[in-house]
Amino acid sequence: MINREDMLELTRRMTPSRTCFQRIAGCYMDKEGFIDNTFNVNFLKMSGTEKAKHLALAKEIPFSRTNEQLKEYRFAQNGMGPGSIWQLLTGMQACGLKNDLLMEVLYEQVGEKYKTDSDYAIHIFHGVYDIPVKAADKERLGESEEIYDFIICAISPLLEEYETGKPAFGFLFPTFSNRGAMMDKIDIYNQNPQKPQNELMRLILGQ
Repeated sequence: MINREDMLELTRRMTPSRTCFQRIAGCYMDKEGFIDNTFNVNFLKMSGTEKAKHLALAKEIPFSRTNEQLKEYRFAQNGMGPGSIWQLLTGMQACGLKNDLLMEVLYEQVGEKYKTDSDYAIHIFHGVYDIPVKAADKERLGESEEIYDFIICAISPLLEEYETGKPAFGFLFPTFSNRGAMMDKIDIYNQNPQKPQNELMRLILGQ
């Protein structure tokens, strides 16, 4: 189960003045799953308006209805080896999204499994959160306890050229639990929990 307080702690670092994001990459896809265009930029060099717009998009994933729209899953035991999505995500995390080849592999695999009737965008955010030490009464002590290095993915319909709606699917990797990373787990978001993206979820989880 996801602890709502963990998600709220993350979203508090997703503001223009206190952003934990370092890079954003992504692509625009047609409804058949083919890449139309890609981007990969330093998040901190974006304009204030662009930062605010993209932060709002990223926050939709952890700020969604916990344990309903956003649920925690464990990768399959054989789903963390060579050629797995888990390996791909850990590679993207390690390079801070700077390897375009890894990014395009993810886009292509999503395009094969994601079911939609409209063109859409994939946004990938890389963040680094210095987790502050907290006293027993939960007051912040200031110094970092450890670092949470993570990726947020948001897949959103295109409303018009390069303008996106609210995410329909996404994930947070690795899971943030008990104020630390759980590398064998991932939080997956479905905007409509009654109609989840089952094929894409099986691909991600290595099932």
